[in-house]
Amino acid sequence: QVQLVESGGGSVQAGGSLKLSCAASGYTPLMGWFRQAPGNQREGVAGIGTGGNPSYADSVKGRFTIAKDSVKNTLYLQMNSLKPEDTAMYYCAAGRRLLRSGYLTSDWYDYWGQGTQVTVSS
Repeated sequence: QVQLVESGGGSVQAGGSLKLSCAASGYTPLMGWFRQAPGNQREGVAGIGTGGNPSYADSVKGRFTIAKDSVKNTLYLQMNSLKPEDTAMYYCAAGRRLLRSGYLTSDWYDYWGQGTQVTVSS
């Protein structure tokens, strides 16, 4: 069992930046960020696995960057140029599968954090 603890959420004005962190209690080859706004389905934001490049949702490409520190078992999400539509609960997720694609598919993830709220005001 891997435990995930997110931090770094908060409130920011449109155009601002936030950096989310996710500390994992163990190593997993697949890690990602998902978000869910009230009334919406959970969606994949960014994911990173064992091969290839990280994956990003089209809505965040060029603004968000995912990074993983394998030594610290910590996942990050740098969010720049934030928009009100980025407002959501953000969840860190981790998976045991060795994947080279499909990082934004929630079915591949086995462990989930409690979430951290991001609120962007206009």
